[in-house]
Amino acid sequence: KDLIRPIADLGLLGANLHGYDCAGMSAVTYGLAMQELERADSGIRSFASVQGSLCMYPIYAYGSEEQKKKWLPSMARGEKIGCFGLTEPDFGSNPSGMLTTAEKKGAGYVLHGTKMWITNGTMADLAIVWARLDGKIRGFIVEKGTPGFTANEVTGKLSLRASDTAELAFDRCEIPAENILPGVEGLKGPLGCLNQARYGISWGVLGAAHACFYEALGYSKQRIQFDRPLAGFQLVQRKLAMMATEITKGQLLALRVGRLKDEGKVTPAQISMAKMNNVKVALDCARTTRDILGANGILDEYTSMRHMMNLESVYTYEGTHDIHTLVIGEALTGIPAYK
Repeated sequence: KDLIRPIADLGLLGANLHGYDCAGMSAVTYGLAMQELERADSGIRSFASVQGSLCMYPIYAYGSEEQKKKWLPSMARGEKIGCFGLTEPDFGSNPSGMLTTAEKKGAGYVLHGTKMWITNGTMADLAIVWARLDGKIRGFIVEKGTPGFTANEVTGKLSLRASDTAELAFDRCEIPAENILPGVEGLKGPLGCLNQARYGISWGVLGAAHACFYEALGYSKQRIQFDRPLAGFQLVQRKLAMMATEITKGQLLALRVGRLKDEGKVTPAQISMAKMNNVKVALDCARTTRDILGANGILDEYTSMRHMMNLESVYTYEGTHDIHTLVIGEALTGIPAYK
């Protein structure tokens, strides 16, 4: 939590939004910033991604002017923290199956349901929650302390241990009418937010890959085996060469997607391609680095094993590797294979 204010002071919360005390960065600049945050840890980048892309963005894109003025400046300063409630215990890859409901009651609404795997969940001051209202998916701002709203920490994680992960529960949770997001109906609302976050991930994971690559490079040049540095062996040089090549290709992919995004031309399938490819690249780099480090690779004084465990979660969250593959497949064939 002590990192929140310094991250905010750098303008990295809602960094690519304009106005409301946000930095107004380009998509490419924002992506480069996410790369550097994840070079440290996926949990740090996840915090910034969720705050900006999944919480501030829906208010910015779908909220009323009153909601924007109330929340965005304080969220940009890190004074208010948000989380994003879409995934449920039984519905992750298929959000259209969500069971969380909202019903009109008097001048407001009542929420019932549960959300799972929610980043920033226990420390959040507000949650952007998606629920069915009269059969249509709508977004709601649920403030911390609202009766019937509880956030419980998910324990026992072997991945993203620096990240706050929670289960959100809504039991006859009453919220005022002014807390509904008026500007969107249907799945296009949450999916629009996820596209923002997935783009940031496509850059972020390359930061983790960088951290692993430079750890492997430095270690292999210093570690002596058979009277020579590990870096002098052909097999090790091949591993280093392939890591450097794949990271460079991943950066070029993210850069092109970022430029298309800045031009307003990017498609969801292009973002899926960048997320899918670059997470796989980063995970492969972490595993290869652990391999080069040998037994030392499992020690916490080195970073590759921590990045590897974190990336196992990133491989799954905000669209699994397989689902992004099928998004690309549908864009190519016109046939949705997951339906």
